[in-house]
Amino acid sequence: MEEKHKTFHRKKTFWAFVICLAAFFGLSGRLVYLMVCSSAYYSEAADRLHQRERSIKAKRGRILDASGNVLADNRTVCTVSVIHNQITDPEAVVEVLSRELGLEEEEVRKRVEKYSAIERIKSNVDKETGDAIRSFGLDGVKVDEDYKRYYPYDSLASRVLGFTGADNQGIVGLEVKYEEYLQGEPGTILTVTDARGIEVDEKGESRLEPVDGEDLYISMDINIQQYATQLAQQVMEAKEAESVSILVMKPDNGEILAMVNVPEFDLNDPFSLPEGTDSTGLSEQERQDMLNQMWRNPCISDTYEPGSVFKTITAAAALEEGAVTMEDTFNCPGYVMVEDRRIRCHKVTGHGTQTFVQATMNSCNPVFVTVGLRLGAQNFYRYFEQFNLLEKTGVDLPGEAGTIMHRQEDIGAVELATISFGQSFQVTPIRLAATISSLINGGTAVTPHFGVKTVNADGEETRRFAYPAEEGVVSEDTVEKLRYMLEQVVENGGGHNGYVEGYRVGGKTATSQTLPRGTGRYIASFLGFAPADDPKVLALAIITNPQGTYYGGQVAAPVVRQLFENILPYLENLDYNV
Repeated sequence: MEEKHKTFHRKKTFWAFVICLAAFFGLSGRLVYLMVCSSAYYSEAADRLHQRERSIKAKRGRILDASGNVLADNRTVCTVSVIHNQITDPEAVVEVLSRELGLEEEEVRKRVEKYSAIERIKSNVDKETGDAIRSFGLDGVKVDEDYKRYYPYDSLASRVLGFTGADNQGIVGLEVKYEEYLQGEPGTILTVTDARGIEVDEKGESRLEPVDGEDLYISMDINIQQYATQLAQQVMEAKEAESVSILVMKPDNGEILAMVNVPEFDLNDPFSLPEGTDSTGLSEQERQDMLNQMWRNPCISDTYEPGSVFKTITAAAALEEGAVTMEDTFNCPGYVMVEDRRIRCHKVTGHGTQTFVQATMNSCNPVFVTVGLRLGAQNFYRYFEQFNLLEKTGVDLPGEAGTIMHRQEDIGAVELATISFGQSFQVTPIRLAATISSLINGGTAVTPHFGVKTVNADGEETRRFAYPAEEGVVSEDTVEKLRYMLEQVVENGGGHNGYVEGYRVGGKTATSQTLPRGTGRYIASFLGFAPADDPKVLALAIITNPQGTYYGGQVAAPVVRQLFENILPYLENLDYNV
């Protein structure tokens, strides 16, 4: 019995030895695997545990006008951060940072005492302040150079250029539309620390340098933009208007030379409400709504009843369809009856007998109602589609609104009559300008745009933007007739205040009521182009709620005339062949 017990004990000891031996070899094998096969992985993981990472912003690409004038640039600023484990004198850090950065001590202390890999105290700090903080040599305080967007011309073209936020990303305008080209790629600063998080001096810092964003060249001409802005401000003050918009573009290719919307806002201080705004008691949402309205670009985001400028489109459709000829005669007694609706002419005594050309010169509502009814709702709607009136233009700015038009099946005789002279529907200024461009440039639908090309940090062109164009929108015969009629409007008709000595100018005036009607608020506008026989530049001026005289021919046409008097000789010198 005792012998059996000894045998069992020996076997137990043997198997225990075998198990221990197997465990030893297993652990040894695992250790060899970790030390040899996976050494690179775990070495890298250990390094990561002892690294502090700080981002370096890329220099954002600039925005430049057609001649290379810088419209959006960068200023060097600093980001001030703290690393908790590296701070040796927290009281000194709190005192210096609160004083130099103009922050409350408690706010700074809370961040200094926060146990984190790295804590940002403040960004967009002036370089002089950043240098001053760096000069104190405080352990655990990091001052990294950064970039902040800067706009040399303050409010010029504010609703076009847009601006960037604290993270240097585009928020509105061209800044956000071309973000992928402008933003660049951020870099990184890596700092090696010991197990306690203290920086290892001999290791120093390693840097992955950022890649600068690309410069964006746009079609805007700063001289035209500045002069158009000056005119807009003058007429807004003189007429005590709510707002003034001026759009200048090349009708042959869609390049926008100027887009003005006054009042503008300060691009270097875009989060401040307009001067004189009473912000007392405003909720955050109400304040944001006011900012959104301030940033809004009326040329592309706001629709309005175009009024008599739209008669240009009615005329083009009717001429193209053969519903009217230039020699057709009409009689205007001062009104026209459509079903039970009396639609008046602006000349209450009527224009009497006149040709279609003369009716266009006189901007006679009864004649255009008659022509619209001849055309018919189905045909008219087909031309809306053919002229791309119901589509967005595709302009390279965010927030473009679409046309607000009756459904074809809802267009009765009265609706057709009011549409014919530009009422009961709404379009954006950019859509109206683009459509009329296609009717006077030879029949090519163009895409309005600013972006021309991008250039890298070495000055090399990286891409040239191309935009859709559609030929054959209207026949060359209709184009020539329309140009002639609109030139007569300026030479001898209601648009005579748009006449420019020494140049052939075509155009059309408009006076429309704002909605709801009966409030006594009007919109005066004028669309002009030159030369009338081969248009190279088109301008649209829109004045919202002018006080006193509010007719487009008396208020808006002189604005375009002054603009053309100034820029047509200038464009000639640039070889625009005007």
